Amino acid sequence: MTYLLLLVNVFLLVGGQMLWKVGAAKIDQWNFETIIYLLKSPFFIGGGLLYVVATFIWMYIITKLPFSVAYPLQSLSYVIGVLAAYFYFKESVDASQWIGVCVIVIGVYLIAK
Repeated sequence: MTYLLLLVNVFLLVGGQMLWKVGAAKIDQWNFETIIYLLKSPFFIGGGLLYVVATFIWMYIITKLPFSVAYPLQSLSYVIGVLAAYFYFKESVDASQWIGVCVIVIGVYLIAK
């Protein structure tokens, strides 16, 4: 169950980052007005709420798993992030990035084992 919660935590973190990226995508100039706009943006607020929920889940996780296991497993967020970039944002991902994703997955497997 704790590993499932860790996966939920990872998806919440990536989801929050995705909302922030969508919310900030149209910004050309960064100034005070931009910051106010972002603070009122549903994308910024939604991303922040996902982070709050993820933080409480994380606090539970670190009471149940050794930190030396839980923290490295968070690197799955990089894997999910690359997948989101490729499938949702339609960004190009080159072969070396895919190799890096495979290395992370292998590392996570070895740590979780």
